[in-house]
Amino acid sequence: MSYIDTTTAGNMSMATLNPNVAPQQSRWHVFATVGELEDAAIAHILAAAHEAIATRGAFHLVLAGGTTPRYVYEALRAEQADWRNWHIYFGDERCLPPQHPERNSRMATVAWLAHVPIPAAQIHAIPAELGAEEAAQAYAETLKNVPHFDLVLLGLGEDGHTASLFPMQEWERAISWPPVLPVHDAPKPPPDRVSLSPDRLSASRATLFLISGTAKADAVRDWRDGVAIPASRVSAQGQVDIYLDSEVAREAGMN
Repeated sequence: MSYIDTTTAGNMSMATLNPNVAPQQSRWHVFATVGELEDAAIAHILAAAHEAIATRGAFHLVLAGGTTPRYVYEALRAEQADWRNWHIYFGDERCLPPQHPERNSRMATVAWLAHVPIPAAQIHAIPAELGAEEAAQAYAETLKNVPHFDLVLLGLGEDGHTASLFPMQEWERAISWPPVLPVHDAPKPPPDRVSLSPDRLSASRATLFLISGTAKADAVRDWRDGVAIPASRVSAQGQVDIYLDSEVAREAGMN
């Protein structure tokens, strides 16, 4: 694994337009293979859980959708952890029935959550089947008692989106957001979604992006060049770690 560090000074042009969210401080980690990236992500999550439970008695984790996270979730179910103190949330969700295979909550349940003894009351799916507006309001109520997450997992789309924060949509023109956003006219199906807002995602002690696939290279290059893509609008109380495989890093001109 090679390691590249990019601090706030290198990313000032990517500072969020919302003055309530700090500029993103990011560390970039390049792994030789996707498998090594996944192993590092598992270790990162487990270490964060151990620290949070030892310090505060609970671990509040936000999950991402996507292929790379799914492999991480499948591997996590074989790990030993203090599952009874884990609390699970979701960064975004598609407005589909709860059992639909394209729901992020369904994917995480099948891959991981159904196989470990996290109490059901501590798994907080977004009720996106209610429709975007009603689900956003309901999930904002759920999150009222969680001032800070311990770790947020995120991915990156080819267009630079993360969660369901797509570029060139209304949320980008706002200087403040509610905790949870209804999303309509998403450029990827389904058009109706629910997403945590940038500042709610940023209310976390740490953030971890998992990025694989050369199709993401242009978005990575823009991000590192200071273009304010949606992913650059998410910060954290502490560090933002970005894990990439070597192929996407090479295509982005990083090695």
